[in-house]
Amino acid sequence: MYAIIENGGKQIKVEEGAIVNIEKTGKKPGEIIELKNILLLVDGERVEVGRPYLDKGKVSAEVTRHVKGRKIIVFKKRRRKEYEKTIGHRQHYTEVRIREIKTV
Repeated sequence: MYAIIENGGKQIKVEEGAIVNIEKTGKKPGEIIELKNILLLVDGERVEVGRPYLDKGKVSAEVTRHVKGRKIIVFKKRRRKEYEKTIGHRQHYTEVRIREIKTV
């Protein structure tokens, strides 16, 4: 059984026991969160597609830790204007372990 969920404008494929990174939440490690924006649910041969979300399902996940993504370098330059600017960015994520996928 697996599901496609939406979090932070991104679609993520999740299975029970999988560890995934979602947008940063204010939850502490060890807390349980419910992810309710389910777009697709596959259970063996049965496939349920939401329009846009499924009403009768939810994904339970446990927060394991907070992490940073890889560094992104942004470089801006205007030719012949002597303008150059370099900045970096690291996105914050919450790492969660999927506990169970429920169909209500």
